[in-house]
Amino acid sequence: MPIILNEDWTFVTKNSRDFRGSSGSGGLYAKTEIHAGLVCLNGPVHMDLDMMTSLFEVALDALDHDPDLVNAVLDITLIEGESDEDDRVNITRYDLPKP
Repeated sequence: MPIILNEDWTFVTKNSRDFRGSSGSGGLYAKTEIHAGLVCLNGPVHMDLDMMTSLFEVALDALDHDPDLVNAVLDITLIEGESDEDDRVNITRYDLPKP
């Protein structure tokens, strides 16, 4: 994490809980005064590379509309339905640490 912060990188992870905490409270980024952003790709335990790539594409589309992630989290969450056609993706953006 020191390299990520020192180099001003936006971090992308599927290990959301460790970095943003549970529901955006706690986690390593909540203890950081300033960071270049956190993108969390959330899906089922069995999430594979194709699913992560699809969620990352959703994140990139969201960042096209609002690229500023300084001290912010972009949560991209796949919610599985009864079938693939019923799947949906929630996009949530919030400040972390909280002001």
